[in-house]
Amino acid sequence: MSVVNRRRFLQSTAGLSAAWALNGKGSAAGWRTFEVTTRVKVLKPSGATRVWLPAALIVETPFQRTLSNRFSVENGTARMVKFKADGLGILTAEFPPGTTPAITLTSRVSTKNYSVDLSAAGKPAQVSRAELDNFRRPTRMLPTDGIVNATATQITNGCVTDLQKARAIYNWVVENTFRNPRTRGCGNGNIRFMLESHDLGGKCADLNALFVGLARASGLPARDVYGIRTAKSELGFKSLGASSENVTKAQHCRAEVYLESHGWVPVDPADVRKVVLEEPPGNLSLDDPKVRQARERLFGSWEMNWMAFNYGGDVALPGTTGERLSFLLYPQAETSEGRIDSLSPDTFQYEITSQELPV
Repeated sequence: MSVVNRRRFLQSTAGLSAAWALNGKGSAAGWRTFEVTTRVKVLKPSGATRVWLPAALIVETPFQRTLSNRFSVENGTARMVKFKADGLGILTAEFPPGTTPAITLTSRVSTKNYSVDLSAAGKPAQVSRAELDNFRRPTRMLPTDGIVNATATQITNGCVTDLQKARAIYNWVVENTFRNPRTRGCGNGNIRFMLESHDLGGKCADLNALFVGLARASGLPARDVYGIRTAKSELGFKSLGASSENVTKAQHCRAEVYLESHGWVPVDPADVRKVVLEEPPGNLSLDDPKVRQARERLFGSWEMNWMAFNYGGDVALPGTTGERLSFLLYPQAETSEGRIDSLSPDTFQYEITSQELPV
């Protein structure tokens, strides 16, 4: 067994020992700790192979403390690349020709239900102008001109405060979009196409991107937050949680909007539409009590049975000249034949599991 072909190593984020002292539900009031493990194999490698995995959010927030991102790799080398402005950590691995690429990433996080009181002005933490400008910028999938600007102007007509604008956009997305179960993965977030085609169906990365783009076009800093569900809902919503410890298909995008008197505010209009479509018995109306409850709750709060990855848009994968990703939510891989379809189990095998750690 050669060193090259059987190289294995572990690497942790700084401060691992101290952070792991927070282990368990009893570590602090309201905090829960999850361990999420992604195991990847490239079944049909060709030439040199690269793999990229989204790590748990690399910045601390009111809703998540990332305790560690540990990884092991077989037959290759790996490193963690960080982009702090977008809270983005990318595990980047390279494998030489003639090997079987395999890599495991284990993220341990503590999460806490996240709620902002919108009934009165608060004292939000100070946020830099650079951060706010970063989340006002247009991107390839989130333009702020043309039909996006025109739609945002129409929606927010008569609104005076940033809270009024954000709520108007949230209500418009809830009332005018729908969850399309035929959309692959979480969607692609192409909001200009959605508005120009009048096809307002999709999944979370489409519907919440629509909220974010319309908010930015209205002058509000806003961002998608990409992540994965880690446990069942404890708030009575069967559709808004993971059904088992296997969370391979539980990716979910949320959103935040920045309000001057409240700071970053959690929102999730896409999950309201998920409740409409999937909450038993299914195909509920907007007037259904479950939908009304979700609609009220998901403007200003998140249940943290979910782990955040990053805020990144137009993501350039390190070490490749291939096309930028609209976002990094799924494992990615590339061989000498090009980028592998991240949703194709025939050529790209991965499994993601989540375990809540005991007190």
